[in-house]
Amino acid sequence: MDVSRRRWGAVVAAALLSLPGLVVVATPAVAVPAASAAAPGVPLAPTVVFEEGFENGQGAAVTWVDDYTGPAPLGQTYTADPAWLTSCNGIIASPLNQLNDPPGAGCGGWWPRVKDLARVLGDWSDGTGATNHAVTAYTHSDPGAGKTQLQSVTPIPLSATNRFVAFSVDVAEQNCYADNARYAFYLLDGGTAVPAFERPIVPCVDATTVVNGTSVGTFHSDAPVLFSGTSVGLRLVNDQPSGNGNDGAFDNIRVLDVTPRLDLAYATTPVVVGSTSTLTLTVTNTSELSAKAGWSLRLSLPPGLNASTTAADTTCADPVFGTSGATNLYTTATLPAGAASCTITVPVRPQTVGTYTTCAGDVTPLVGLDPPSCSTLRVVGPAYTFDAHAHATRVSTLLGPLPPIAPADLTCTTTPGSDSATLADAPLPPIGTTAVIANDAVASVGPDGLRTARATTHTAALNLLSGLITADELRAEAVATTTPTGAIAVSGSSALSNLRVAGRLVVPTTSVNISIPLVGTVTTNEQVRRANGITVNALHIRLIAGTDIVVGHARAGLGSPCGI
Repeated sequence: MDVSRRRWGAVVAAALLSLPGLVVVATPAVAVPAASAAAPGVPLAPTVVFEEGFENGQGAAVTWVDDYTGPAPLGQTYTADPAWLTSCNGIIASPLNQLNDPPGAGCGGWWPRVKDLARVLGDWSDGTGATNHAVTAYTHSDPGAGKTQLQSVTPIPLSATNRFVAFSVDVAEQNCYADNARYAFYLLDGGTAVPAFERPIVPCVDATTVVNGTSVGTFHSDAPVLFSGTSVGLRLVNDQPSGNGNDGAFDNIRVLDVTPRLDLAYATTPVVVGSTSTLTLTVTNTSELSAKAGWSLRLSLPPGLNASTTAADTTCADPVFGTSGATNLYTTATLPAGAASCTITVPVRPQTVGTYTTCAGDVTPLVGLDPPSCSTLRVVGPAYTFDAHAHATRVSTLLGPLPPIAPADLTCTTTPGSDSATLADAPLPPIGTTAVIANDAVASVGPDGLRTARATTHTAALNLLSGLITADELRAEAVATTTPTGAIAVSGSSALSNLRVAGRLVVPTTSVNISIPLVGTVTTNEQVRRANGITVNALHIRLIAGTDIVVGHARAGLGSPCGI
């Protein structure tokens, strides 16, 4: 420390602070409690892995930092380079300490300013300035560059591997007109020092608050380390070689877990099978918003949900994205400094109807990220239009068709519903009679969105053409339904009990033609299929006189064309 410059600087500072409009009022840091959970993209505070406030067992007595032992259970102790343990350096000072310079401290009469640094830090942190303790350095000789000002001795355990680790510290510095302290944090991996900074902390430059000539603030190392070990040490190096200035104190050193968290989000609304939806991966920073480089993940999608080979969009830096097979995603990227979050949006295409859920267990290995909660994609069938029709008979003559008997119809509707028609002892003019007729047309949607159009017809005690064609019972059904892949499947059937044609018993099969001499032909279980539907006629009678008779008609379809 250059004493003459110190005194001149103190006089100038006092004069400036006495001028109107130049008094700087300090605003202490206020800790905001972190919520237990937050929406994707909303940063939470880092997790404090280790904190040292230099208060354990401290009171009015003066202690040097290499004689201090931290609280249980770790009982941390510290070392420093000799230059930072002499010449008024390395003292855990407090306003509670003695008025005069401690013997052998080498403070040259500047002891009150040393204690004031501890007071300012306490008031900044939590309002305990009158009793606060802090590690001080009021340099009276050049310490030299790159010397360790504080280093932990006992390894600090971490809760897990592959975590981003950073540091924070409360710093106060005076005499900023001279050479400024330059604090650089290093993470210790055994005997290896790994820098946790790109730019050293310069309190006189970086502080946003000045209290009576003392710059003060809470500062974070700006390059968190993606650390694979289970325990870590800390080293604080002061890169300022000069003793002309370089007068400060630090307190509340924290080792922080600043690992960002991963959130997964499928589209919130149901999607149609076979269409493209999105899976959004949100990587949310911790509240200090430092850069996080090199995190990675491998995500296994549920079977039946395929991913694109390229990301549709990303706001992350340096992305590397790929797939292994149709359902495995891999990505590594950087969360940029200052960014609250970044996202990767992946197009996905469901192959079948259902629900697809992805949880933390599907993301492995996960490096440098907190695991996500579950997200679910609901996939439904296409919203096809329904078309379903059933009637007992329909007669067409050379003069034109007659109205169908007891029709049940749902025509080209998108809304589920039903229609039915029944008759008892019904004549079938002009061709015969029947005892009971019951017809139904039904449109339904299952819980998975699969649609079904169904038409059924039932006729009992059939007598046509004066007994030439009879049956005890006749049934027909036509069904069009959506498959889990979104395709349309059709089926049809008919059943005729005790069918007799011209007195002969007939065992009906699909589309069997029976000829009646001088009368015409009879076709049983006639089925006409098309791409999106089916028509089933239990009996189709064609008379040589040109009359066409359909008995037991059921027709069902989905989608377009409709009403055929």
